[in-house]
Amino acid sequence: MTRVKICGITRIKDAIACADARADFIGLVFAPSRRRIDVETASQIIHKINKLDKRPVIVGVFVNAPATSVNRIATYCRLDYVQISGDENWDYCKDIELPVIKVIHITGAHTSKNILCEIETGYKSRLKHKPVCLLDTGALDSYGGTGQAFDWSLAGEVASRYPVIIAGGLTAENVSRLIKTARPWGVDVSTGVETNSRKDINKIISFIKTVRMGQEGVI
Repeated sequence: MTRVKICGITRIKDAIACADARADFIGLVFAPSRRRIDVETASQIIHKINKLDKRPVIVGVFVNAPATSVNRIATYCRLDYVQISGDENWDYCKDIELPVIKVIHITGAHTSKNILCEIETGYKSRLKHKPVCLLDTGALDSYGGTGQAFDWSLAGEVASRYPVIIAGGLTAENVSRLIKTARPWGVDVSTGVETNSRKDINKIISFIKTVRMGQEGVI
C-alpha cells in the first residue's frame, strides 16, 4: 500500500480532515516556512489527533536545527517521527531519538546510482531506528514545499531497492502516474492540496482517494 503524507498542517480542522480521509502521516513544520507552527499550536493539534480512534502518524519537520532542540520539541509535542529536511548529514541523524525521515534533495546532477549510494550510507550509519528517505525537488531558495517535480524516472530503481517517500509537485491529477512509474513506499504532498496558500479539505480528500485508486494492481 502506498502511504500518504499530508505536510504543512497548521490548523486542527485540517489535521482532523486528514485523519478522516485516512492519511497515513501528517507533517507539522517547525522550520522557517510560511507553514511554520509553534510548539504550542503543534501540541494542540496533536492533543486533538490523539483522541481519535484512528489517527495518522505525526511527523515534525526540521531544517538545520540543533539535534538537542529537535529532540526536546519532539518529546514535548509527542511526535512519532522527525523529518530532517536541511543540509544535515547521516552523522547528525545518529543524535535524533525518534525514527528519522531523511530528505534527499534531487537536482539535475543526481543519478539513481548516487541516490542509492546516499541511502546505503544511511542504512550503514547505525541510527537508533531504521530510516526512511524522502526524495524531494532541490531548490536554491527552499528546503521543500516548492510545488515542483523532479525527474520521476530516477525514483523507480531507488524505490525498488528501498522504501522511499516521493514529494515535489504532486497533485490529485498526477499522483497516479507517479505510483505507476515508481511504485514508491509513500507520497508526500503540501502545495498540491492547497488553495490560496491554505489547506483545501476537498483537495486532501481527492488526493488520498486518487492514491488509493491509483495503487490498484500495484504490489
